Amino acid sequence: MSIKKIICFIILLVGLQQAYAQDSTLLSKLDDSMKVDAKPTYITGTFKAIYIVNMQTVEGEGKGQLNFEIQHRFGEINGPTGGSYNLYGLDNATLRLGFDYGITDRLTVGIGRSSYLKTFDGYLKYKVFRQTDGSEKMPVTISAVGYASIYTQKSTDDSFLNIGYRTSYSAQLLIARKFNKNISIQLAPTYLHYNLVSTPQDKNDVFALGLGGRFKFTKRMSIEAEYNYLPAGQVVSQTTHNSFSLGWGIETGGHVFQLVFSNSQSMSQTQYVAQSIHGVDQSTGNWGDGNIYFGFNISRNFNINKPVTKSPN
Repeated sequence: MSIKKIICFIILLVGLQQAYAQDSTLLSKLDDSMKVDAKPTYITGTFKAIYIVNMQTVEGEGKGQLNFEIQHRFGEINGPTGGSYNLYGLDNATLRLGFDYGITDRLTVGIGRSSYLKTFDGYLKYKVFRQTDGSEKMPVTISAVGYASIYTQKSTDDSFLNIGYRTSYSAQLLIARKFNKNISIQLAPTYLHYNLVSTPQDKNDVFALGLGGRFKFTKRMSIEAEYNYLPAGQVVSQTTHNSFSLGWGIETGGHVFQLVFSNSQSMSQTQYVAQSIHGVDQSTGNWGDGNIYFGFNISRNFNINKPVTKSPN
């Protein structure tokens, strides 16, 4: 699946949303004589940040808003690269720096670079439908995401690979509902495409299902969890473990700080969901064997819109 197809997929969903909006406007006008207030009330703050832990949320940046994202994972607590010699993972770390910008209140673009396999990534996210309350009720918020990543790490085994072979893509529908001020749940059907896989038995096109949620237990603290289920038979050349991550979120004024425990060291979607790259090991480990990576996420928002000043009359 090429990046052009992913962009076409996003454009199609945007068109569907616009058609839905036009139909809703027409129905609203027809019902004005019977309804006192037909204007929907949109539900906001389904999630506090762009990411649950590794998985994206339905949330995007507002128009002119810029988010600076720092995602950091130490090495595994136990296992070959963990233990006391490596201070239980503190000697080995990976880092991703990313920027997310709101083109409109519904369209967000993001770029990032991770030290894991020296990976560059980028995405487009569009909020197709918004959960509402009131007379015109929409039960969920739905966002569509098109994503691409390129790993650039050099090795003697794959030095012949050009950028095309190192590129992978994904497309997601993020379907979330905020049940009340404390509980939000998200479902994420996921399609991934790898231009190159390790063996002919591995699938270039992979399907997975993500599930995530947030429980807010104080005014400024919450627990987040996510699980990415990869059906068997798609990646057969490597031992795979479904990615499972936990986070403890703390809102501190202008930014959100999150402590993370995960069996995925990579923070790139095409890597932690279903790693199938020539010459590269799977990026997820087994929780039961102590292959757990401790780390943190930090989100910091900036308003780069110029303030509007009114000229004196």
